[in-house]
Amino acid sequence: MKKPEKAGLHPRNPHQGRYDLDALMQSSPELRAFVFENEFGGQTVDFADPAAVKALNRALLKHHYHIDFWDIPAGFLCPPIPGRADYIHHLADVLAGSNLGKIPSGEKIHVLDIGTGANLIYPILGNASYGWHFVGSELNPKALDSARLILEKNPHLSEKIELRHQNQADSIFPGIVQKEELYDLTLCNPPFHESAEAAAAGSRRKIQNLTGKAVSKAKLNFGGQAAELWTAGGELEFIRKMILESSRFKGQVFWFTTLVSKSENLKAIEGLLRSVGVVAQKTISMAQGNKHSRFVAWTFLSPKQQEAWQNYRWK
Repeated sequence: MKKPEKAGLHPRNPHQGRYDLDALMQSSPELRAFVFENEFGGQTVDFADPAAVKALNRALLKHHYHIDFWDIPAGFLCPPIPGRADYIHHLADVLAGSNLGKIPSGEKIHVLDIGTGANLIYPILGNASYGWHFVGSELNPKALDSARLILEKNPHLSEKIELRHQNQADSIFPGIVQKEELYDLTLCNPPFHESAEAAAAGSRRKIQNLTGKAVSKAKLNFGGQAAELWTAGGELEFIRKMILESSRFKGQVFWFTTLVSKSENLKAIEGLLRSVGVVAQKTISMAQGNKHSRFVAWTFLSPKQQEAWQNYRWK
């Protein structure tokens, strides 16, 4: 019997329905220590426990994406994989929409992951799903070392994912996008809080939602460092900078994209995109259960330039 789909997940997302914990434990026996029977007689894990979340991720990556080793340093962001996969599959649809409905796939498709993090999750998912070649940029040296270790321990990824250190703390694209490089996509999960205090408050809300208990202090069950969770000016300021910088690379990227955590920021973002002269922009909604998110995509390429790009890179 087909599993019921999780509300709103992309049809190609393999993480539909409840996790098949028996299959995941077969792929990754370490997960067994974190699985227990809930009050309804079903198997589950404690999503408020950082160790359980990490073990679940390892199992998902091994079972679905053939990743033999995956780890992150203590305190770094541990990503919820179904939601991350959704962004990748919707991005594939954005490309298909510019390619007569066919998803461009394979190593000729180059994608830039801005702030790839210690977990390297988007390059892993995007390469496994569509064979895309990734460049991952990262500001934090410790996160970069973690991402490099994941590549070293999974040799089949070594020619498919390249890592670059962003050594300009106030830049996003400069220093990473090289002269005459072309990218079919850029993607980003920007820091969305304005401060460490705001991030801590968000974590307390998340723990209360997961456990039903109010807490005064909360360990981030999905982790997170400064540049991953908060930045001066918050999400809107980060995306504003990204949009302004993107206009300097308008001929080198087909679709720029970024997640937008706060829907109230959309009006300002869409207005800024119009002000820098984008040719097209779109907002794509996503959902996982009761959680709703979205990303914004924009291009500076004219219809004639888009057709030339399609013919040159995707045929």
